[in-house]
Amino acid sequence: MPSPVRIGVVGCGSVMQRPYTGQINPLKARGLVETVVACDVKEDRREKMLGPGYGYQRFTTDFEEVVSADDVDLVLITTSMQEHAMITKAALQAGKHVLVEKPMATTLAEAAEIVEMAKTSKGHLVPAPHVILSPTYQRMWRHIHRGDIGAPRLARAFYGWAGPSWGKWFYRQGGGSMFDLGVYNVVSLTGFLGPAKRVTGLVGTAIPERMVEGEMMKVETDDNVHICIEFADSCYAVVTTGFTIQKYRVPAIEIYGSEGTIQMLGDDWDPEGYELWQNKAGAWQLFEETNPNWPWTDGINHLVECIQEGKKPIITPEHAYHVIEIMEAARAAGRDGQRRDIQSTFTPPSFFTAEEEEEALHLRHDRTN
Repeated sequence: MPSPVRIGVVGCGSVMQRPYTGQINPLKARGLVETVVACDVKEDRREKMLGPGYGYQRFTTDFEEVVSADDVDLVLITTSMQEHAMITKAALQAGKHVLVEKPMATTLAEAAEIVEMAKTSKGHLVPAPHVILSPTYQRMWRHIHRGDIGAPRLARAFYGWAGPSWGKWFYRQGGGSMFDLGVYNVVSLTGFLGPAKRVTGLVGTAIPERMVEGEMMKVETDDNVHICIEFADSCYAVVTTGFTIQKYRVPAIEIYGSEGTIQMLGDDWDPEGYELWQNKAGAWQLFEETNPNWPWTDGINHLVECIQEGKKPIITPEHAYHVIEIMEAARAAGRDGQRRDIQSTFTPPSFFTAEEEEEALHLRHDRTN
């Protein structure tokens, strides 16, 4: 059995304490990981991270001690968004495997630098979000790429809420609803439909001041967004997101094809199955969720598996960069109303088995002849 992957975490707030720890502890119980060092700028988190339920061997307030530690193999970064790029670059430079929460960078220049560093780093880089790992996502992907709804023509994605009353960094430069919420939808759509060609959007600040941590503060970034995306073959999509939504009852993802429709129920980070309409069937088919407990933090399981088994992660820095370019292009379009060409591309993962790939090739051949 391979040696346990030794984990160092930077950022010990709510995302780390509950969601990621809920995945790390079972891995630890199976002997697949060790929890070595935890880092947070808040010293008062030391006792918790060293105590029962977490079991880190030591605690520090300096992230450099994590990324430079000889007994750390994997650095998990769950800080506020504005620190992601700096810590990711330091960890890659040190040759560590890295899982960084979304987005991996808050500027396109930093994201480009990270992509280049990841090409030569000894470690894997897995940027969140991890929506493409869910069983529901992958089943829907197979329907789409098998041609079950024909050629995709239009798509819509949706995710939002009223916004956090904690963490002023959500509303400062480098934060915002696109980077916190819309990123899930953009990853999902580009995974389903491939690289984007052009982008425009309506991006603004609907609530200029908010009560956060008991104080009124000025909102410096977007909280209300429609992103319009053009894919190949004049397939268009819209992402609706924002810290301006109280409640909603709509599918997370809808993709409309020439011969049918498929839509994900729930949220793409927390799916509840999907529905499929095919013209030839003339009725909706409901596919129940196969894994109601699938965690949106599944990337840590995937990365540990890749390290242990010598596999390449299916979540790539190039995909994360492409998504950041789309969101930054939407912000720019929101300022001047002009659409932007997207310069980057990436290779979407395939979720076909060998047999399914052969079947899909035959179906595509039949439709074009």
